[in-house]
Amino acid sequence: MEVIGVPWFIAVRHLGPPLFLLAVGGAVLVLRRPARRGLVWAALLTNLAAAALPYAWIGAQALTAQAERTVFGLVMTLLQPGLVVVAWLLVLAALVGPRRSGENGSGDDRSGTPAVAEQDPQNVG
Repeated sequence: MEVIGVPWFIAVRHLGPPLFLLAVGGAVLVLRRPARRGLVWAALLTNLAAAALPYAWIGAQALTAQAERTVFGLVMTLLQPGLVVVAWLLVLAALVGPRRSGENGSGDDRSGTPAVAEQDPQNVG
């Protein structure tokens, strides 16, 4: 990281939380298997990409010698927060979006247990 002018501790401070979120979120997705895990995986990876984007940008500037062009800096300044917003919108879509037919969300996929057990009719009154 020192090659592109960024100390390691800065990179760890910026990339550590998204990497931890990816590890923990990935473990939860593997163990719990929610209904829309594709959207959640996309959100976790988009969040990591947003955190890594400034370092990729600095590396690209160092390789192409385009660091003094302010238009590119403006695009980068708007692109990273935009990616974070996309990641949060993906999580929101995974939580509140309509379910496809056949998805019960809380049942056990391996044993075929339904999410809500059928109830016996009760004599009321």
